[in-house]
Amino acid sequence: MPAQVKIDAVKELREKFSAAQSVVLADYRGLNVEQMTELRAQCRAAGVDLRVAKNRLAKLALHELGLPALDSQLTGPTIFAIGVNDPVSPAKALSEFAKKNDRLAIKGGLIGKEVANAASVAQLATLPSKEELIARMAGSIAAPSTKIAIALNQVVSGLARAIRAVAEQKQAA
Repeated sequence: MPAQVKIDAVKELREKFSAAQSVVLADYRGLNVEQMTELRAQCRAAGVDLRVAKNRLAKLALHELGLPALDSQLTGPTIFAIGVNDPVSPAKALSEFAKKNDRLAIKGGLIGKEVANAASVAQLATLPSKEELIARMAGSIAAPSTKIAIALNQVVSGLARAIRAVAEQKQAA
């Protein structure tokens, strides 16, 4: 690789890593082109940027940003799943793909500025996404008001039934 190409690659990685909420590293050795295309499509659908880069260039980018060195994880062929919008989505995308394709092995990564091992990434993948949490919160907030509306409706409908029953009794008499 010419020097300028390497400098540009480090710059691009530095920009991606600085904007990332999480970065998940995986060994993709043994995946064929079709499987890599499927993985890229799944990651793209989840809003995850997938990059293949030389480990040495990734180490330089991490060092320049002052992020922890991932020396133990940056060995062999490495693919980087970068999550900008959601820290959970890279872990979920790679974990779901790894369930179907045992050749993809998650190595670990960065969650925020903290180093995470493969077990931590697997645990992160089980968390609900940001959208799911927002939906749950909205449901929790709406639930009490819904219950109050139902209770008030029952009181009013009970009163209406009682008035109708009294009216029917008076008509009968």
